[in-house]
Amino acid sequence: VQLVESGGGLVQPGGSLRLSCAASGFTFSSYVMRWFRQAPGKERELVAAISSTGGSTNYADSIKGRFTISRDNAKNTVYLQMNSLKPEDTAVYYCNAYKFKMEYWGQGTQVTVSS
Repeated sequence: VQLVESGGGLVQPGGSLRLSCAASGFTFSSYVMRWFRQAPGKERELVAAISSTGGSTNYADSIKGRFTISRDNAKNTVYLQMNSLKPEDTAVYYCNAYKFKMEYWGQGTQVTVSS
C-alpha cells in the first residue's frame, strides 16, 4: 500500500497550490479519502474528506470556501485545491485512506505560506 503526496511548497499569502495523492496497493474506489494537516506544535487536524464515489464532501470550518477536495477513481488519485492561502495554513499535509477499520497514511507534503 502506498499513498504518495505531491504539490506542496512555498507560496505567498493569497496564492494557490494543488496537492495530489497517488494511491496504489488497495482498492482506491472503495475508500473514503481525507486530507489532514499538522502545524508545528499542534495536533493533526482533519481538513477535508470525500466519499468513495466523490459524491459527498466535508470540510473543516477553517478552510471552507477556500479549499476543494476531489478525486479521480480512474487515476487512483485524490486532490486538494487550496486557494486564498493564509500563513495559518502552513503545515505538513497528509493524505489518508479510510474504510471501516482499515486506514492508510501518506508521508506528508510541506506547505508553507509566507511572504
